[in-house]
Amino acid sequence: MEVEIHTRNNIDIAEITSDDVIIKTIDDGVDIVGTTYFQGCEKVILHKQNITPDFFDLKNRMAGEILQKFSTYRIQLAIIGDFSNLMSESKSLKDFIYESNQGRQVNFLNSVEEAIERFSA
Repeated sequence: MEVEIHTRNNIDIAEITSDDVIIKTIDDGVDIVGTTYFQGCEKVILHKQNITPDFFDLKNRMAGEILQKFSTYRIQLAIIGDFSNLMSESKSLKDFIYESNQGRQVNFLNSVEEAIERFSA
């Protein structure tokens, strides 16, 4: 796992990347919260391919528990990727992504640049 810090308008944004899935369990998600919180980053970018597909199955509550930790520590999160296939399979996930993108806490976006722009505005 690598953490790259993007700074825009004096705002540090942590982009976390890996060649592997780094969030396989709720504890993995909590570890990301801790790592970024203690590095002083209040804005985090994760990539869809680094998150287990179980995260996107809202029935198992994994996403809810992990995203609650980000919210508790006031860390904004952008998850980057193409979600069209997942949204076509699950109306509840489609609604969840739509509602999330209306706010600022958690966003599901298409690109790192889009996340940086949103975070630095």
